[in-house]
Amino acid sequence: MDLSYSAEYEAFRSEVKAFLARSWPLRGDEAKLPGEKRAALFRERAIGAGYLARSIPKRYGGSEQSADVLKAQIIREEFFRARAPGEMAGIGPSMLVPTLLEKGAEWQKEKFIAPTIRGDIVWCQGYSEPGSGSDLASLQTKAELAGDEWVINGQKIWTSGAHRADYMFCLCRTEPDAQKHGGISYLLLSMKQPGIEVRPLRQMTGAADFNEVFFTDARTPKDWIVGKRGEGWIVSRTTLKHERNMIGDAANAAATFEALVALAKRTLRDGKPAIQDPAIRQRLVQLEGTVRAHQYSGYRQLTKAAKAQDPGRVQLMNKLVSTNIGQEVAKLALDLLGDDGLLEPGERQLGGPRDNAQWVGQFMWSLGSAVAGGTANIQRNVIGERGLGLPRDAAASAKG
Repeated sequence: MDLSYSAEYEAFRSEVKAFLARSWPLRGDEAKLPGEKRAALFRERAIGAGYLARSIPKRYGGSEQSADVLKAQIIREEFFRARAPGEMAGIGPSMLVPTLLEKGAEWQKEKFIAPTIRGDIVWCQGYSEPGSGSDLASLQTKAELAGDEWVINGQKIWTSGAHRADYMFCLCRTEPDAQKHGGISYLLLSMKQPGIEVRPLRQMTGAADFNEVFFTDARTPKDWIVGKRGEGWIVSRTTLKHERNMIGDAANAAATFEALVALAKRTLRDGKPAIQDPAIRQRLVQLEGTVRAHQYSGYRQLTKAAKAQDPGRVQLMNKLVSTNIGQEVAKLALDLLGDDGLLEPGERQLGGPRDNAQWVGQFMWSLGSAVAGGTANIQRNVIGERGLGLPRDAAASAKG
């Protein structure tokens, strides 16, 4: 396997390095700006130089570069090495923006994409409902057309960031007489209006990142629909594809593993660094094998994409593998922490390292990652049915 880049791409890498050397970190009075403003200013310059928002046309606030997966990979690598702000993270930039680029009306792209990738507006996702999680197509939140507005009634749950979001992209049932997959529409709506109540869901970590959202005659304009009426399920497949890619990124799994190795080097067992313990080393080696396999699978998919070839069914496994790695990393970290593993997230043992309690939070979050973006069991069904051609799960078939 040859993972080297051609001379052309290495020259491009040198260009990226030179840009980062003169642009990050910020200098002079700009270095005194608050962190978010520093990042925003840098991203604006990186977009202008063609290194960020590459797939987004300039009229929507992007840099409008030709698609080149190898250049994109080089940018990610060099920005990571320089610890420079990369693409704006979050549900809006990672999930809604690519959905609008594929399915949105022209005015929707012009209105929403630029402020979203700049971080000026924040989005949340209105998909799951009580009783409609894995079987999302059974959702019951209704939207009825009244004149020039949709009137929305119902409830969403597990809505990440709803308490701070400006807008929501939401699945609603607009055709009550249609079959369940065919009666759904994909709507955009403002969260800053009467008729929307957000209630936080307290997690075992002590945080409240998720929420219940209740709609009582909430309204959104008639043309704030993405795609055609009743075809929201098709649009939602586009969004979920990008969500699972975001969660299943091999680079995130590798970075978390490297942090685990650092933890093993600084924690002690019998007066020696834990990484010298044969049992710990064995667990690390086994885990590293999975991490490296995930990385090299990503390289293979990258190579396929660079040749405009379909990566095949292996891409269905990315999210599930990344979830499994995160859980195994968190388990070993908790074992390494010993008594510090009893800390509540956010607490710090007197005189102890600052990140011990963060690892406790990581362990708790790793349990939830098996649900985010589609449960692990559903992912296994997808791999079996779509990837391997196995018959549909009998229990799922019985539910219709």
